[in-house]
Amino acid sequence: MEKEKITIIEGPPPTFEQIDDGWAMGLNEGPSLYDLAITRLRTFNGAALVERCYRAWNKQDSIFLHYKNDLGLEESAPILAARSVETEDGQVLILWVRRNPGEDDDDIDFDDDEELDFGDDDPEDLI
Repeated sequence: MEKEKITIIEGPPPTFEQIDDGWAMGLNEGPSLYDLAITRLRTFNGAALVERCYRAWNKQDSIFLHYKNDLGLEESAPILAARSVETEDGQVLILWVRRNPGEDDDDIDFDDDEELDFGDDDPEDLI
């Protein structure tokens, strides 16, 4: 059986912000510790997506946010809470998700121009 998911089909990868709101910390109850994060996504059907989450949770199932990261690799995060709001720019889907501890958007830094330091070793010895 395929797991329930909300898939981002176009646009940049979502940005996740760590949260420590009092009520949201209750979402983290369980045998393992996870980081909680919030992401905001523009959508055309926010109410329907929230309804999909509610139906999955009502059946005691999980639902996941499915997206591609900055490298184009597919990832998913369990959705713990969802809300749709209307803004001046259109509908925004707010998702509270669970992420592994230490998992964040700044894990890889491609702008680091430092050269590799081989110490006193002769580069020929490293081949």
